[in-house]
Order: sequence, then C-alpha cells, then structure tokens
Amino acid sequence: MKYKNDKDLGLVLCMHCMKVLESKQKVCPKCNSKLKQRDEYSYLKTFSFTLVAIIFLFPANLLPMMEVTTLGVVEKSTIFDGILYFFQTKSYFIAIVIFVASIAVPIFKLAVLLYLLYITKYNKISLARNATKYYRIIKFIGKWSMLDIFVVALMIVMVQFGNLTNISAGLAAIAFTVVVISTMIATQSFDTRLLWDKD
Repeated sequence: MKYKNDKDLGLVLCMHCMKVLESKQKVCPKCNSKLKQRDEYSYLKTFSFTLVAIIFLFPANLLPMMEVTTLGVVEKSTIFDGILYFFQTKSYFIAIVIFVASIAVPIFKLAVLLYLLYITKYNKISLARNATKYYRIIKFIGKWSMLDIFVVALMIVMVQFGNLTNISAGLAAIAFTVVVISTMIATQSFDTRLLWDKD
C-alpha cells in the first residue's frame, strides 16, 4: 500500500487548530498560527529528552525517595519500599495508585516514545497509524503527569510516626521530577507528521 502524506499532497497541517491548508500558505487564516511542514528539530528534541528521562528513571527507583529520622535514627525508603509499606498496612488503594503513577505510567510513556522514535528513524510507515494512537494516549496522560509528583508527595506525607519523626524527600524525588518533566517535553516536542514521512 502506498502512503501519501501532507507534503506529497501539497498540503500543510496547522498544529494549533488542526486545519488542513495548501502548503504555499505561511499563516493559518483560522488561528493566525505560523505554518510549517515539519518541526525541524522535533526528532532530536524528543530523542534527547527521552534519553534524559531513561537515565534519571534508574536513580528515581533505586535511590531513597524519602528519609525518615526517628530519635536520631535515619531510615531511607525507595518507591518500592513505600509501595510495600502501604500493602503491609492494608492501604491497597494508595499502594496501587503509587505503583501506577510512579512506575507503570513513566515506563509506559518511555516505551511509547522509544516506539515513536524507532518508527520515525526506520520509516516504518505501516505502523504509523497505531503509533499515532499511542501518541495520543501518552499526550492525554501528559495532562496529568504532574499528578505523579503529587502522589510522591502524598507518600511522604502519609507516612507519619508522630512528633518525634522528621520526614524529608530523598534524591529520588528530584530524579523522579526530572523523569516526569522530561517525558512531558519529549511528548510535546514530537511531530507526529514525521511518522508518515519517507526518506
């Protein structure tokens, strides 16, 4: 099957209002946005921020997410430790929410971003339609990405042991924030029109 994209048809898509126009036009008459066939650095930006997110994903899960000091004794807990704690205290809903928001969602978003980069790099146009659907999913999830950070904050706040206890965020909290922000920027930077381009 021969695929034709907007460039082949002499058209350009306004990425702001999604109106399809003739490629000779430079400004969208509907929303006055500047028109361009492709974001020149889209692939590079998406690749760079995805790589940053992957790098920081490891310290986000391996380093302490919170440090609990009780009577001078410091105990450090990772995200997994927090999930186990809530399971042990039978707070199953909170444990599941933390698992989904802090582990499952970031990994899913990174997997989709890598999939998009792979299709674009190797011109797998036959996979472009499904890839676009996955992109829309992670873009929708991106609207709620900051929830991941609030969930981590919730985990820290929920684990309270009285006035003699001091709880502070660990280095993993910073790494996790970098992962969330990087995946958001990587998603927003990706130009889905690249999925349909041929060399």
